[in-house]
Amino acid sequence: MAAAGIQGRKRLLKDEDMTKVEFETSEEVDVTPTFDTMGLREDLLRGIYAYGFEKPSAIQQRAIKQIIKGRDVIAQSQSGTGKTATFCISVLQCLDIQVRETQALILAPTRELAGQIQKVLLALGDYMNVQCHSCIGGTNVGEDIRKLDYGQHVVSGTPGRVFGEPATPASP
Repeated sequence: MAAAGIQGRKRLLKDEDMTKVEFETSEEVDVTPTFDTMGLREDLLRGIYAYGFEKPSAIQQRAIKQIIKGRDVIAQSQSGTGKTATFCISVLQCLDIQVRETQALILAPTRELAGQIQKVLLALGDYMNVQCHSCIGGTNVGEDIRKLDYGQHVVSGTPGRVFGEPATPASP
């Protein structure tokens, strides 16, 4: 591992899984090698393992605990490295399931990504009885309102639908 200071930041180069991974942080970030050592709630851990995760990816090892602590995190990595699961696990850990109101809003640039985020949240939160709804264009606004009135812990959606741009013909 090599470290070099760049404008007060630490740059770490690691050799993991036969690829070079670069991390830049404003201060030292602990690496948490397993989900079990992250201090996650038991029902969330069950969901993580049921989803098929065995070990956190490099980005998950570094970002989940920071997000849970309330730190501002900008995490960039290639497709398929676990970014969506990283923030989904963090959001689920912070929820008070007993309170059926929106506690997290996740904005996505596309309908497809907003729907994928909802599916990941529901799968990881399967043992938590989490309520999650995706507000996206091309769906019925009345259904969105009904679901939101029922109470959703997490809402994922596109900015247009979430912030109330005029309905399209497909979404009266």
